[in-house]
Amino acid sequence: MDFSLSQDDCRFRDEVREFLRAELPAELRERHRQGFHIRDDDHRRWTQILGRKGWVAPEWPREHGGLGLTPIQRYLFDEEFGAADAPTILSFGRNLAGPLIYTFGTPEQRARFLPPILAGAEFWCQGFSEPNAGSDLASLQTRAEPHGDAYVLNGGKIWTTEAHHADFMFCLARTSAEEKRQNGLSFLLVDMKSPGITVRPIWSIDGEHHLNEVFFDDVVVPADRRVGEEGQAWSYAKFVLTNERTSAAGLDRMKAGLRRARRLLVRLAPGLDPTAVTQFRRRLAQLEVDTIALEWAVLRVLTADAREMAGASALKLRGSALAQRVAELVVDLLGPEALPQFSDEGYPHNADHNYGFADPDAPGAMTTHLYRRALTIAGGAYEVQRGIVAKQMFGL
Repeated sequence: MDFSLSQDDCRFRDEVREFLRAELPAELRERHRQGFHIRDDDHRRWTQILGRKGWVAPEWPREHGGLGLTPIQRYLFDEEFGAADAPTILSFGRNLAGPLIYTFGTPEQRARFLPPILAGAEFWCQGFSEPNAGSDLASLQTRAEPHGDAYVLNGGKIWTTEAHHADFMFCLARTSAEEKRQNGLSFLLVDMKSPGITVRPIWSIDGEHHLNEVFFDDVVVPADRRVGEEGQAWSYAKFVLTNERTSAAGLDRMKAGLRRARRLLVRLAPGLDPTAVTQFRRRLAQLEVDTIALEWAVLRVLTADAREMAGASALKLRGSALAQRVAELVVDLLGPEALPQFSDEGYPHNADHNYGFADPDAPGAMTTHLYRRALTIAGGAYEVQRGIVAKQMFGL
């Protein structure tokens, strides 16, 4: 593969690098570097800074408000964000709702919903998983009954990331009963301030609140908020999931974790047993090699336009497991120093405060490690991704 950059790509990379140096608030950089979740008000502030530059979704086509970045430029954009320890942009509007709307939505839907996403003014959540429909998404039971010029929505979703902060949800619901479960599903754009919506928190093992249960009790959704044809949302959902799984490779996570592991090994090696140092070096070297291999795979899928689900599933498989291994190495290097963790409410917004940890890379290490245990489940369980790869790549 030829990884040499064109002059235009080099100029774009340098522009992104300089922008992040000048505009990224120091406290957000430090909080993200340490692995803590960014608060909603700070995330909105950062997204609005990016929105003024036109960089909330720069890879979107120009006709829909993006910059029409090439696949390589999109990769460089995300690479520079990771290198600068910049908070990533929440993917639900940028990678999922936006492409769903501009690909399958009406002109009126595009005019209403795309500009606020690009400006960082409205945030989205994803309404897919239910208590009895996770990996087997076609089993979902949330119903949207036609009623005049609207749908009446009843049911519930679970594991809904950032629902407590979201302005809208793109919701998969059953609009008719069909013999084949994949039929009869429709996409609705649901205002999260609608009467009849209840959001309840699910606290994660890392001590953070980013997951929720969402309940719908006779929620009225205007019919013009349905995306695409009624009953045809299964094909739209596969499009959304392909986007989600491609972005789930998370190279920025891996590289940030590897930088932390390198710093730790350099500092801690003189005080460790030589055998332990050798083992840590071997683990770090293998993770470096695996990250380079994943990077090449990401570039290959991106340049192929990433619309084939097996390729996206393969990236999701490799990226999720690799992120877990990197976080585990950091915790193992720190030993008991990694054990304390702090919830969002318990963490003062002070970039210079490390809670008395002896090592500056210790804060947030355990939070990151615990959070990443979910990566092989969220966005499509490990076993399901293996099935997709086996079926579509090998015909098994």
